[in-house]
Amino acid sequence: MAFSGKFQAESEKNYDEFMKRLGLPSNVIEKGHNAKIITEVQQDGQDFTWAQSYSGGNIITNKFTIGKESDIVSLGGKNFKATVKMEGGKIVFEFPNYRQTSEIVGDKLVEISTIGDVSYERVSKRLA
Repeated sequence: MAFSGKFQAESEKNYDEFMKRLGLPSNVIEKGHNAKIITEVQQDGQDFTWAQSYSGGNIITNKFTIGKESDIVSLGGKNFKATVKMEGGKIVFEFPNYRQTSEIVGDKLVEISTIGDVSYERVSKRLA
């Protein structure tokens, strides 16, 4: 599955509950409600550059190779080492306190992050 493209978030489910479980302060959670998130993915075989730009200028960029340990930054801004996997066409990130899957469904990027029994889903439409 080709992931390369530029995507803009168009819908979210369970944002507040997930971010609270993640341990983010309420003022940061509140700012996120109005964030215009743009995700840009560059894929070259098994190598990825995955950048998410948030309104206000904050950008999180992760570079990784499927199956190899990489330095990753989480939603909460924490740095750690992880091996990103590909499972059934989905990219799987195992963060220290949550799991995220990302997949292309039609012309959309669907990202689901899970802590325990709480899942946060963000769907982004392809811009380019």
